[in-house]
Amino acid sequence: MTITVRPLTTTDRTAWQALWKDYLDFYKTSLPPEQFDLTWARFHDPAEPMFALGAFENEAMLGIVHYIFHRSCWTPGPYVYLQDLFTAADARGKGVGRALIAAVYAAAKAEGASRVHWLTHETNAKAMVLYNDVADRSGFLQYRKVL
Repeated sequence: MTITVRPLTTTDRTAWQALWKDYLDFYKTSLPPEQFDLTWARFHDPAEPMFALGAFENEAMLGIVHYIFHRSCWTPGPYVYLQDLFTAADARGKGVGRALIAAVYAAAKAEGASRVHWLTHETNAKAMVLYNDVADRSGFLQYRKVL
C-alpha cells in the first residue's frame, strides 16, 4: 500500500465529511451540520491555527487528522494539539494512522513547535498500541468541566 498524506483541499469535503462522521460515530457522538461547516471553513482560513490532512491511496481518502497550533507558557515556540485522528475501518493496521501522525510531527517541526500532544479514550486499546510506539505517555490525566 502506498499512502500519500497531504493537506485537504476544498474539493475533499465529501470524503472528509464521511470520515469525520464515522469518527464521531466511533465515539458515539454527533455534531450539527453547522459545526461541520464551521470546522471545514476553519481548516481553509489562513488566519486560523487549525489544519487537516488526509491519507490517500490513489484517490481514496483512508484517514484524516486534525491538528491545532497553540502557545505555551513553558516554551517560546508553539505546541501542537493533535485533536482528531481517524482511519477508515478497512484501512486500519496498514500504516495510515502512523503516516498521519508522522505528517503532523513534520508540520510541527517545520513551524518550530517543541511538542505534539493528544488524548485518546482509555478504551481505545487498538489505537494505543500505535500511540505507545510513536510517542511517550505523559502520565497526566485530563479533567474537564462542560460549561
